[in-house]
Formats: sequence, structure tokens, C-alpha cells
Amino acid sequence: MTENQVLAPCDLTSFTLKDMTECGSALRDLGSDAESMEEAANRMTRYLYDHLISKQTGEHSCALIRFFKTHAYGRLDDELKQYARGMLGDTPEEPVMKCLTLLATAGEKPEWNCRKDSAGHQAIPLPSEQVVNQIPMIRNLIRQLGLEVNTVINPDPNLLLDMAQKTFNVFHVPNALESPFIPSQQNFVIPFGIRSVLGFGGILPMGDIFAMILFSRVFIPEQTANLFKPLSLNIKLAVLPFEERVFE
Repeated sequence: MTENQVLAPCDLTSFTLKDMTECGSALRDLGSDAESMEEAANRMTRYLYDHLISKQTGEHSCALIRFFKTHAYGRLDDELKQYARGMLGDTPEEPVMKCLTLLATAGEKPEWNCRKDSAGHQAIPLPSEQVVNQIPMIRNLIRQLGLEVNTVINPDPNLLLDMAQKTFNVFHVPNALESPFIPSQQNFVIPFGIRSVLGFGGILPMGDIFAMILFSRVFIPEQTANLFKPLSLNIKLAVLPFEERVFE
């Protein structure tokens, strides 16, 4: 499948095994002629945003879809380093400190379609396990994927191969309203009608994790969420060639 070929839309409320198979094949192919991880991530994020359509309303099922990857602070560009420093406060930055970095975004607001326009998520520093535990969504994303927080912020080189070959779970919040795991209730969840949140991802050979997160305006049941688990491998295959070429 090429970037311009579009399969029939599918509905998150009636997502099937066939939908999952076709979607996975499309996601994997979208990285075939990309030149960076950011480009591949943008293609996949845009594909999911345009492809997941509510049959009942004919509208996009998701208000926002984002792709994140952990990235060492010392390997960020100057703009992202400055952004991360602004969030660190008095905590000193370290070159090896992991930052949860936004690589791609697609959504209904204009500023949700360019990572550089994100007001609060361009590069979120993760200096310690204590700090991560104070960010409920990130903490539970890591744990629901089946990882330990310390594994994400301080990957053990001796375990990287085993972790990189592991199949991970999904991050699933079936009811986003009033959930302690989903921030910005008044500014985001309520005004944009976010019903459920679904994340899926894994770990790359160099120890960084990646995650695609869907903020859905339709309810996502558990059986649908579980169908997204295999898509993590398709996304991994699409971005794997670009561990050394992350940004455009």
C-alpha cells in the first residue's frame, strides 16, 4: 500500500480482526520509503486519524492522535532542549535523561497537526522514577504496556534484546471522563467529548519506547482495545530503520 491509497474507513465501535489485519499492513507499509522516524510517524498518525471514522456520524472517531518516543536529552535539538529545560524547573538536566518526545500528531484543531505547535507535550523530561510517578498518564501508560518505570528511564543494556522482542499490552482507559489518568478534563476531555483513550507501543533495540495514543470520541470496549495490541509490531517495523534518523 502507498501513502495515497486509502482502505475503506473502519469504526472503533465495531473494529474487527479483518480491520486490524488491514490496518496493520497499511501502517507497516507507510514507513517503506520514509526518510526519518518523524516522517513515518506522521504518516501513520495521519492514516489512523483519517481512517478511523464513526459510521453513525461520518466524523473522525478520534479528536486527537499522537505518537511519542523516549529520546535522550543530549540527542535533542536546541529547541527541544530549551523546551525540556523549561519543564525541569530546578532539576539539573543530564545528557542521558530520557524525554518523552512528541514525534507526530493529528487532530481536529490546526495546532494539533504539527508537533512544534504543541503547548505542553513537545519534550517531557523524565529525570527520575519519582517524577514519572507524579504524572499519572505517563506512569500508567508505562505500567499498562507491561514495563517498569525504571526500565524506561534507565534501560538495562543486558535486558534490551529480550525487551525489544517482547509483545506489549495496551494502555486503555475505557472511560476518560473524570479519570485520574487523563489530565486536562476541563480543557480537553469535556469540551472535545473524549470517551476513551487507547495507547499501544513497544520498545526499540536501543532502549527507547514508542507509543501511539488515540483520544477517541467513541467508546472503545476492551475487546477492541486488545485488537490493537498486534499493531504495535507493525508500527515498530515501520520505524525500526530510523533509530539513528529520528527527526526530519
